Amino acid sequence: MIYPHSMTAHNKKLINFKKHREWAENLTIVMQVGLTMAGCVFFCFFVGRYLDRWLGTKGVFVAIFTILGVLGGANTVYRQILKVTADAENKDSDNGVD
Repeated sequence: MIYPHSMTAHNKKLINFKKHREWAENLTIVMQVGLTMAGCVFFCFFVGRYLDRWLGTKGVFVAIFTILGVLGGANTVYRQILKVTADAENKDSDNGVD
């Protein structure tokens, strides 16, 4: 493992990703879920904002598209969580864990 020169021996023990692989994978999943939800909401918000400016309406499309972004993001996050849990169950059954 390659460490920067400024790291102490104590810090090297804290960032041993081989030892804490499961923790790092779970952190990755949480970050992916959060970024997916935020991305859906922000994307739909800006689409609504663009439509409001283009059509001259005052916040109608921002409200509608923000709600659609929240619903779409929640649906996407739900499907991601189902996939992660199914993968974890398959991994456990392959290893013989009940």
